[in-house]
Amino acid sequence: MSRGASRGLLIALGVLSAFGPLSMDLYLPSLPSLIRDFGTSDSLGQATMSASMIGLAGGQLLLGPLSDRFGRRRPMLIGVGAFALLSLACAAAPSIEILLVARVLQGVAGAAGIVIGRAIVRDLYDGEGAAKAFALLAAIVAIMPVIAPLLGGALLLVTDWRGLFVVLAAIGALLSALAWRVVPDTLAAENRHADGVLDQLRAMGRIARDGRFALTALALASGGLGIFSYISMGPIALQEQHGLSPQAFALVMGVNALGIMTGAQISRRLVGRIPLRALAIGCVAIGAAGAGILTLLAALDLPLPALLVPLFAAIFIHGAMLANVTALALAPFSRGAGAASALLGTLQFATGAIVPPLVSLGGVSTVLMGASMTTGFVLSLVLLVAAARRSAGPAAA
Repeated sequence: MSRGASRGLLIALGVLSAFGPLSMDLYLPSLPSLIRDFGTSDSLGQATMSASMIGLAGGQLLLGPLSDRFGRRRPMLIGVGAFALLSLACAAAPSIEILLVARVLQGVAGAAGIVIGRAIVRDLYDGEGAAKAFALLAAIVAIMPVIAPLLGGALLLVTDWRGLFVVLAAIGALLSALAWRVVPDTLAAENRHADGVLDQLRAMGRIARDGRFALTALALASGGLGIFSYISMGPIALQEQHGLSPQAFALVMGVNALGIMTGAQISRRLVGRIPLRALAIGCVAIGAAGAGILTLLAALDLPLPALLVPLFAAIFIHGAMLANVTALALAPFSRGAGAASALLGTLQFATGAIVPPLVSLGGVSTVLMGASMTTGFVLSLVLLVAAARRSAGPAAA
């Protein structure tokens, strides 16, 4: 594959990997109005995001092994097409319970772009090349949280949350056409697993029991708790507690997403100059510092402008952390990358789906959001250091 064709494919994969932020961020500004329309609680309103993340987690667990068996292209096309149809089901949901079910299924379908996109990158790249490719994907994915909340906030001037899901369906249809046109099958026939899905799930169990992979995968999931706490609690904390309008909140989301994109691009430049593991640990340490300062300033009840700076710092680093830790975790898997990618995504999205709603059962606040982010980053830092020590020990030899 030529350099130009490779870069074009990576751009397409970045767009296709954006199902997660796209399906959550577009309707984030409408979350308070959705809660009012259904007459439900804040926790159930948040659960519409958790349901999507549960689907994204479980879908990766299913679609990753399927792509190892049947190739990358076919499962990708089926998943993207189903996402468009299920977005219409979300728009038509008559109750919060039906919406939750539709969101889970929408997430399962949307997982195709995330897990298969990562597997395709691993098919094509190794080591530092993979880290640079994942950084490019992270930068492209970060464009969606810039566009989606701003678009969602603007659309709310002429429609409601149901209309936003119709827009998601239209975007899904466009992405289905993109996948049909540009996504090849990068998995050679000799590298495909002939085993059934249950056998592949058992193989995933063997991957999960690898100590270095497990530590790195858990570090990725813990670090991801920073962004998921922000996505889950931010709409309520910043709009209800600090009085931001849906449009102002969308602007904050957009600026922070630009930070993710910038962080990913800076990381891409640093790969090769700084050892990959050291770069990953440094990124997580910066995230922990930013989230810790946010928590302290929020506890002191400082005004919102003072909180937005450390919040930006914590979110800014997410793109760099995601690319580097993902490359570290997938490095050993030239075969079975779909299964390893599925485990990474499942842990990451399951953590994001379960932890923030549980933490916020007693109510949502900026302090609670910051504390959840800080805890995630600190735990990620501990796990990455443990993985580094394990790699330096006799087992690495």
